[in-house]
Amino acid sequence: MDTQIIASKSLLQLHSQYVPKGVSVQNKVVITRAQGARMWDEEGNEYLDFAGGIGVLNVGNAQPEIVQVVSEQAQKLFHTCIHVTLNEPYLRLVEQLCNIAPIDGEKKALLLNSGAEAVENAIKVAKSYTGRSAVIAFESAFHGRTTLGLSLTSKVHPYKAKFGPFVPEVYRLPFPNLYRKPEGQSAQDFIDESIATLQRAFDTYVNADDVAAIIIEPVQGEGGFVVAPPRYMQALRDICTEHGIVFIVDEIQTGFARTGKLFATEHYEGLNPDIITMAKSMGAGLPISAVVGRPAILDSTEVGGLGGTYGGNPLAAAASLKVIEIMERDELASRAQQIGEKSVAMLSRLQERIPFIGDVRGLGAMVGVEFVRDSASKEPYPELVALISQKCFEKRLVTVKAGVYSNVIRLLCPLVITDEELEEGLARLESAITEAVAELS
Repeated sequence: MDTQIIASKSLLQLHSQYVPKGVSVQNKVVITRAQGARMWDEEGNEYLDFAGGIGVLNVGNAQPEIVQVVSEQAQKLFHTCIHVTLNEPYLRLVEQLCNIAPIDGEKKALLLNSGAEAVENAIKVAKSYTGRSAVIAFESAFHGRTTLGLSLTSKVHPYKAKFGPFVPEVYRLPFPNLYRKPEGQSAQDFIDESIATLQRAFDTYVNADDVAAIIIEPVQGEGGFVVAPPRYMQALRDICTEHGIVFIVDEIQTGFARTGKLFATEHYEGLNPDIITMAKSMGAGLPISAVVGRPAILDSTEVGGLGGTYGGNPLAAAASLKVIEIMERDELASRAQQIGEKSVAMLSRLQERIPFIGDVRGLGAMVGVEFVRDSASKEPYPELVALISQKCFEKRLVTVKAGVYSNVIRLLCPLVITDEELEEGLARLESAITEAVAELS
């Protein structure tokens, strides 16, 4: 290989030449260094981070204490594979996760590498435990890009197109999106109707006795930061209990202080899911995920039926232990609430003078702003969001889109962002929105 030729090419040229086009990149910049909520590219330009690696960097980028524990762990033990020998970080972490997960009673935990793996294994143990084959998921959901993850995911382009056939016995129901309720219908009536739709599904779609699991995001991530109403979540819990269905709450994006609680489940009093899936900010950027749930469910498979070569890698597990310590010590859940309040206040003020802002919503520092062509039809306006994203990038603010129609800007800044950085980022966002609206009006 001629290394001189490669060295002569810019990093963006390498991306264009060697990375498949299916690997999307919203912000065409190569970041070479980051700290907290700030990032720098190969030319030394500074950016504010409002994406957090899609919700992975709640404790910030290159957090010094995490860098230290990973370095110390690397000098002791890189890898053993949990199936060959045990290692201390894995065991300490599963203990800690079982202590903090909002599930009543005893718990067990399985460590894996990604959110999609966590979802896959949660469904596996639910099927093994119940002896059933069907799974209920929801419209606008996102549960990963693996075959089972895509079967549960509800967004065709770009995720599902041309990748079928998918896993059978997945049944999809409407998610109770209050912004999209029929005009004139009360929120209570809409939620009641959504619950009735779920109950009717056992007559029209699938026998309740064949359903192994219901899986739901308490706040839809890729779906546009839509918050599940408390009464609907409690209805799911009651229905699962009644029919012996495993209730899985996907906290991959909502977990680890993002929503103003350590887990979004805690916003729903007495919810008590059977399984919670975790990933993203759990590892501060290192690949790690978990399935935490009731021992009877997680113990239902044969020995060897769960796991993977890299699951619970000592470096990632050590990082995750430090993440939990930092979040509790520095009260990052409270900080998330403050960030969310400031963000919602700014966007709500902007909504009063920009009719294209249809909805501002979220929990804690998980805030989404949905853009529509007009308030009556609520028709998605992805072209405006694309231009806003471009304007943000030009102002060196890194953002990320969401929504089935890519008409939502989601805010996922690191929770360690300073007040000054937050205010500057929100000012850049407001300027980008204002300029984009003026350009397209």
